[in-house]
Amino acid sequence: MPPRTKAPQHSPATRQTATSPVSPIDAVTAVQVYLERQQNTDLLRFITCGSVDDGKSTLIGRLLWEAKQIFDDQLAALKADSEKHGTQGREIDFALLVDGLTAEREQGITIDVAYRFFATDRRRFIVIDTPGHEQYTRNMITGASTADVALILLDARAGVKTQTRRHANLVALMGIKHVVLAVNKMDLVDYDQDRFTRISEDFEHFAQPLGFESITAIPLSALKGMNITERSAATPWYTGPTLIGYLETVKVMPAVSDRLVFPVQWVNRPNSDFRGFAGTIMQGAVRRGDEIRVTRSGHTARVSAIVTMDGERTSASQGHAVTLTLDKDLDISRGDVLSLASMPLETTDQFEASVIWLADEDGLVGRSYELMLGTQTTPAAITTIKHRVDVDTLAHEAHRKLELNDICVCNLATSKPLVFDAFETSKALGAFILIDRVSHATVAAGLIRHSLRRAQNVHRQALAIGRTDRERLNGHKGCVIWFTGLSGSGKSTLANALELELHAKGRRTYILDGDNVRQGLNRDLGFTETDRVENIRRIAEVAKLMMDAGIIVMTAFISPFRREREMARDTIGCDNFVEIYVSTPLAVCEAADVKGLYRKARLGKLPNMSGIDSPYEAPEQADLVIDASIDDVGSAVSRIEGLMGRWETP
Repeated sequence: MPPRTKAPQHSPATRQTATSPVSPIDAVTAVQVYLERQQNTDLLRFITCGSVDDGKSTLIGRLLWEAKQIFDDQLAALKADSEKHGTQGREIDFALLVDGLTAEREQGITIDVAYRFFATDRRRFIVIDTPGHEQYTRNMITGASTADVALILLDARAGVKTQTRRHANLVALMGIKHVVLAVNKMDLVDYDQDRFTRISEDFEHFAQPLGFESITAIPLSALKGMNITERSAATPWYTGPTLIGYLETVKVMPAVSDRLVFPVQWVNRPNSDFRGFAGTIMQGAVRRGDEIRVTRSGHTARVSAIVTMDGERTSASQGHAVTLTLDKDLDISRGDVLSLASMPLETTDQFEASVIWLADEDGLVGRSYELMLGTQTTPAAITTIKHRVDVDTLAHEAHRKLELNDICVCNLATSKPLVFDAFETSKALGAFILIDRVSHATVAAGLIRHSLRRAQNVHRQALAIGRTDRERLNGHKGCVIWFTGLSGSGKSTLANALELELHAKGRRTYILDGDNVRQGLNRDLGFTETDRVENIRRIAEVAKLMMDAGIIVMTAFISPFRREREMARDTIGCDNFVEIYVSTPLAVCEAADVKGLYRKARLGKLPNMSGIDSPYEAPEQADLVIDASIDDVGSAVSRIEGLMGRWETP
């Protein structure tokens, strides 16, 4: 392909020729014309996805080339990079226009999500190039979350593969309704019409249950520019649109809603005379004088002003970042969601969702995560994994845990009600992420399907006698002393000694011991990682109830995982929770081996033994550390009592 000596610039105002210089006045006029033309063309965001080496980056580079979006200096750099990193010999490697990371260029793959802008006379585009490797599914989800159209690329030689089906499933989940099936590298199969037809029919048959509004199959050769802007003579049998032609004309109808969704991002208080609530309108519109409702509290007020960086407005609509002031003071903070009083939003604390697992570490039923939905955050747990979706067949499979790249339908429960909607109806109120509470890594993306009926039918009952009343009767406050450590470390010994001391002083106490609880409340649970998570969740709930009765509760459990101990702390409340790490070394615990458990574990007769073939995660910031092999029981009890001084009087 002959190189272009001069690529057109982005703005007509910068173009000059030797025979017709552009005057300053003409330049200003040209800029105005250019900007007006761009404002009159709409913007389409589309995502490219497909398996590794199917040619995504090459296709995007070709689109930029054909749209005349490459400057002279970019072209010179591209030629130099093609010689150094390219895969096309002496030819220009268009993929290098998009593959920006060093690792991408060295491996010839896409790792990061790349965003590129280009425009034609009819439309402006943002193309989102996402990785093809399965381990970068999280990157693909990020890109799909803002796209209007999905361009699913596949190699004509390989046809529809598992990753093709995975990407189709994911873009459908993310609410994308229009798909281009770009059958690339047709030049390598001699432009075979039958092969193109078989691939198209195979994909359409698979995608039928996914609910796409349109699937448009186009035969391409990104490397040769075939059917990109003009139909190729090599495929006379193809009568559909070119790729650019399709992208310029596909009609994507934006969701229109009269319902106001305004998540409060920040309370703006620059001085005592101004109090505003800042955020971006995610749905609907708001006008000065509208009566709005704080969803969780139910309080209402009228909008007195709509403030923007350009001054006050009388109204604002979806996508506008504004600050609202109200005609009266309400208790509103980050995480609250405002709506029109005439169109209130719903809340729930239990719902069904499609969950895409993005972490290497498995997701477990009962484990507590931080859920973030817009500006709302709350602890949440997966209560049931209903089924996993087989990406090849779309069949529903029974599953006990979530593994990397799994797509599962799950039930979730949150610690406090969330303002929500089904993702199909509202992306703003239906899409959430789960965050690991220890590493703070995003472990999953979720899409709400519907609220669970029982969430609407179960209500907290107000009791006439409360915790304060019970504590006053007992003469002391309730709390939870959480002993953790390896089996045989001395947890139960310390808990018993502490209870004797407290009982002698007239304190109301109770010990929840691991072995005792497993004989009754948790007799249905084993010792798998999932069962251990559920074991601690139940114990935390029981301990909280007993603490509410004004009792000093001592728990003696291995509780090997930090996440579950943090969940227990959050459930019970940081001000009521003391974590005691009994740090007796494994060698000492194993030498004593009072119950003979370590001996069985070493012989392979007792699987999932903490410290042997199952991990024990020691606390990083325990309230107190006691080594029972060194510390005297009496002195240890005294140290624990010292921590309990704050609960002496109710």
